[in-house]
Amino acid sequence: MTDPRHAQPRTPPSDVPYLREVKSYVLRAGRTTVGQAKAYEQFGPRFLLQYAPVALDPAAAFGREAPLIMEIGFGMGGATAHIAGVRPQDNFLCCEVHEPGVGALLKLVGEQGLENIRIFRHDAVEVLNHMLGEASLDGVHIFFPDPWHKSRHHKRRLIQGEFVNRLARHLKPGGYIHLATDWEPYSQQMLEVLSAEPLLQNTAEPGGTGFVPKPDYRPLTKFENRGLKLGHGVWDLVFRRV
Repeated sequence: MTDPRHAQPRTPPSDVPYLREVKSYVLRAGRTTVGQAKAYEQFGPRFLLQYAPVALDPAAAFGREAPLIMEIGFGMGGATAHIAGVRPQDNFLCCEVHEPGVGALLKLVGEQGLENIRIFRHDAVEVLNHMLGEASLDGVHIFFPDPWHKSRHHKRRLIQGEFVNRLARHLKPGGYIHLATDWEPYSQQMLEVLSAEPLLQNTAEPGGTGFVPKPDYRPLTKFENRGLKLGHGVWDLVFRRV
């Protein structure tokens, strides 16, 4: 069952400039809870990064040198916090425009004492374009992006050739892209798009389906668990930069 995190916006938020291209997000309805608002106040000054069209210094942002993993669209942040907890050796740069989701992740950061997460409440495409250089990332995570089920909406899907090429160019040699979806037609499109990118190589077993078993670090989300109980599939792809 697809994570129902998104709804098509009429206008972007005031702090997210409009782009005439595929965005990394669509907005969904939702209200920030008291706990999330408190997390903004308490942890926002330390863990939120402000978008500006200047190069980001990851070592300064995190206070250390470490492999840099970018997550695009983390929803309510549960999987993000889990992964950061089991991979303390890595830095996680996370982009999400949904205010309650950002507040939820800040709350988890505080509750779990996570030090290796920094958050942009901004479109990941602009962060990539203006704040991160090529060959600056060790990995990219995109879990359960909106599948845009109707054929006439497929052009709105995030995973398309131009965007995948952009991600690949931002990866260091040996860096990886990990995608996951529970919508089989989208999984096949993802596989086709990533396989067509000459900068990337599939890590799946040759001669197989092209998909990989779920990596241990990625937890099952509540939506994924619900879907699996209903007999729905989940497909993971991991490609590496050559």
